[in-house]
Amino acid sequence: MEREILLPSKHSLTAGMAKLTNESAPEGVGGAQNITYNRFFNGEWSKASTWVPDELSLTITVNGEELVTILCTPLKLNCLVIGFLYSEGIITSISDVASMRLCEDESLADVRLSKTEHPLPVRRIVTSGCGGAIGFQTQGQKVDSELVVAPAEVLSLMKQLRQQAQLFQTCGGVHTSALADTRHLLVVAEDIGRHNTLDKIQGECLLRGLSTRDRLLLTTGRLSSEMVLKAARMQTPIVVSRSSPMERAISLASDLGITLVGYARSHRLSVYSGEKRLLGR
Repeated sequence: MEREILLPSKHSLTAGMAKLTNESAPEGVGGAQNITYNRFFNGEWSKASTWVPDELSLTITVNGEELVTILCTPLKLNCLVIGFLYSEGIITSISDVASMRLCEDESLADVRLSKTEHPLPVRRIVTSGCGGAIGFQTQGQKVDSELVVAPAEVLSLMKQLRQQAQLFQTCGGVHTSALADTRHLLVVAEDIGRHNTLDKIQGECLLRGLSTRDRLLLTTGRLSSEMVLKAARMQTPIVVSRSSPMERAISLASDLGITLVGYARSHRLSVYSGEKRLLGR
């Protein structure tokens, strides 16, 4: 199924893609239903059916050249593509994109840049966006922000994140992330890959004209160095997870001026870097 064909118009591109982003997805998109399995419970076997996450191997081509193949959940694919290109430094704004065609049947996103002579990375990679994904960028941008939050505000936002994890509640097996101010979630994304969720958030913000500066990034996934680099690219000073940060992520966050919060669950959280942004510290 071909999702969209976007023409090179500075205003219609943004408007058209933002419209697609905000449309409600049809029921079942992102998850496959009526998957049968054998269930062992209380000493007995039985047949049951359930939902499981859909998985798509999406190839992104830029100006006719194959760039990368990403294993992802087929939700907000336009946001994923735009966000990935931005986080990897291939585009610097939505105006760099002349057109984009998404064809789910062909597992293809064909992107044309405004400047056809734009140099592309040589390496072509396959990444799940969940494990040790390899990005094209290795440099991080220092984050300078006066944002300060209370622990209670962080925990309240994490509660909202759990409540809005619709695909996870339906079938499990996916990560959920969100961009938030100190009170509300602004953008929510779900995917089998935790890295993909941040790219979807970045892409949707570009399409909708939302700033990611002086915001919080919330996620259910582990905090890796790649996640921290994406947060630095977005200039989000506080990154929060209900899971654990990795050692290199903590070191990198400290170097880049990012507050890293892990194990944000129920009534507790742990701060690994940038504790000055948490009230009471």
